[in-house]
Amino acid sequence: MSTTTTTEYQVTGMTCGHCETAIRTEVSEIAGVTGIEVSAQTGRLAVTAEQPLDDAAVIAAVDEAGYAAVRS
Repeated sequence: MSTTTTTEYQVTGMTCGHCETAIRTEVSEIAGVTGIEVSAQTGRLAVTAEQPLDDAAVIAAVDEAGYAAVRS
């Protein structure tokens, strides 16, 4: 039986829909990710995955997109 987990992060530097798309693209490349909610308005990123994610992988993906994230 698979259990999904959702982890939330606070992202700084997002200002628009393009920012959201850039982050969504990078985070979606992490193995096991099944859902991504990102909001430039609130700076919130919620990542749902089949198993607990490595925070470092998510933070690195956000960094790759050009933003900074911390687990909230």
